Amino acid sequence: MSLRTDIFAAIKEAMKSKQALRVSTLRLVSAAIKDRDIAARSEDRCEGINDDEILSLLSKMVKQREESARTYDENARPELADRERAEIEIVREFMPTPLSDDEMKSAVAALIDETGASGLKDMGKIMGRLKVDFAGRLDMGKAGAVVKAHLAG
Repeated sequence: MSLRTDIFAAIKEAMKSKQALRVSTLRLVSAAIKDRDIAARSEDRCEGINDDEILSLLSKMVKQREESARTYDENARPELADRERAEIEIVREFMPTPLSDDEMKSAVAALIDETGASGLKDMGKIMGRLKVDFAGRLDMGKAGAVVKAHLAG
C-alpha cells in the first residue's frame, strides 16, 4: 500500500474514533500532499507526487513543528509546545524508522568506499546519494557532519 493510501485510511479511522488532534494533523498532511500534487501537475506529472516526495514532505513538517515547539518553550507557552510535539508523533508514524548513529556512520562509510570519494570535493556526491537512498530516515545535518569527518580524514 502506498503512503498516500495509508494516510487517507488513517484520517478515516481517526474520524471514526473521534480523535480530534489526530484528524486535524492528518488533514494538514493531506492538504500538503494535495498542494504538492497540484504543483506536480503543472510539471506534467499527472500522477502527483511519489512516496519519496511524501517522505520529504513529512520530514519537513516534523522539522517545522520541532522549531515551533522550541519557540513556544522559549516564550513560556508549554501547552502549544506540547501540541506541536503531539503532532510530530502523529506525523512520524508514517515515516520509516530513522537510522541510528552507528547505522548512519556505516552507511556513510559504505557509500564513500562504493563511490571512491577521496576528499571534501566529493561531499556533494555522497550527500546526494544519502538523500536518495535513505529518504526520510536520517537527519541530513548530522549526516553532513559525519560525511565531512570521514572525508576530511
